[in-house]
Amino acid sequence: MATLQVRDIDDRIYNALKQRARSRHRSLSQEVAHIIEEYLSRPTGDYKKQSEMLLELSGSWQGSATAAEIIQSIRKSRTESRRFRKENGLFD
Repeated sequence: MATLQVRDIDDRIYNALKQRARSRHRSLSQEVAHIIEEYLSRPTGDYKKQSEMLLELSGSWQGSATAAEIIQSIRKSRTESRRFRKENGLFD
């Protein structure tokens, strides 16, 4: 097996790795190898293309409102909602 050495690692990262290894009953080396293996086993791909495919499948937003207008509308509906007013009786 190959050997990997990491130098000049921040003390906070080192301590977090030690604690994580201890909690999983592994040595520090085993934990680092596990983290690397887990990360590298994740599927990789073109995330932009995947996002475009999702939008094609689900449909994308069709409207003339800008992002700022949409945000303003959401905030307005939250502040003008009757949901939390006393006459509703939910929070009396």
